Amino acid sequence: MSTSPAAQLPCAELHLHIEGTLEPELIFELAARNGITLPYADLAELRARYEFTDLQSFLDLYYANMEVLRTEADFADMTRAYLRRAAAAGVRHVEMMVDPQAHLLRGVPLSTCINGVAGALAGSLEEFGVSSELIAAFLRDRPVEEAEDVLRQLLALNAPIVGIGLDSAELGNPPEGFIELYRMAREAGLKCVAHAGEEGPSHYIEQALDLLLVDRIDHGVRCLDDSELVDRLVRDRIPLTICPFSNVRLRSVDTLADHPLPQMLARGLNVSVNSDDPAYFGGYVDDNFQLLQSTFDLSVDQLQELAVNSVEASFAPPARRAELLDEIRSWRSAQDKARS
Repeated sequence: MSTSPAAQLPCAELHLHIEGTLEPELIFELAARNGITLPYADLAELRARYEFTDLQSFLDLYYANMEVLRTEADFADMTRAYLRRAAAAGVRHVEMMVDPQAHLLRGVPLSTCINGVAGALAGSLEEFGVSSELIAAFLRDRPVEEAEDVLRQLLALNAPIVGIGLDSAELGNPPEGFIELYRMAREAGLKCVAHAGEEGPSHYIEQALDLLLVDRIDHGVRCLDDSELVDRLVRDRIPLTICPFSNVRLRSVDTLADHPLPQMLARGLNVSVNSDDPAYFGGYVDDNFQLLQSTFDLSVDQLQELAVNSVEASFAPPARRAELLDEIRSWRSAQDKARS
């Protein structure tokens, strides 16, 4: 067992796509259950495809593998598998994104997707010790009218979502196209997040803040290209949900040693560490924390800051946030005791 303090760090995970937790073994299991012939002979052939040159090359495989998700049980099994692994990783609260359009486009009813994931999340705290919220993420490379229609369907279903997000291919699909979608969401009392500044330019972050009025930014690493934007993000304590392994695997940075996380911490940015699509990018949140700690020699103070940021940026109820902050303080006390 790892002796790194990061190995036991309790945290919230705020940037997690449930479809991105679909491990190769479960892909084959669900394919067999549903009578689907996969275009891969075996696990080794599938894993060999997990080398990506950019965001789009990842998305091509990501959407192809979703074909095995057909029933509520499939979505529930995928969700429980993540929750089990997340609990072992130190995650105590998760705000999980699901892509309803990606499933509707395959002919899977909206209720099947939502009920399967939400049904598993309903017992997440009791079964796994992980509290949870669900975010419906919309595909920015699809027509905005489609997204608006899906949001109306979600509201009509009284789907148990806390907010909406914006994901998929960022380049050429700026936030400004989704103003009405986000207005509808806010009017319905939903929280708002959006991917911005991953592959896209820093001004996409400004658009997400000024036009979509988001509560936090997913990714946001390109903010460092604009010093005035950094000053604004620091001043307003805008949360940025950083995904280091994802940035490396999708070639936003060449290696983890090149990642700007230490610089972002030094600038005072409100960053947290997340796994994004862990089945595809080489590890869950604990893997991210441990390799970051060893690569950059992160201090206990920095690890604590990242964990506290994750909790304070969450949409968890105040009482739950207080519980999680107490758990982080207990972790810190244990670290201090171990070093004394």
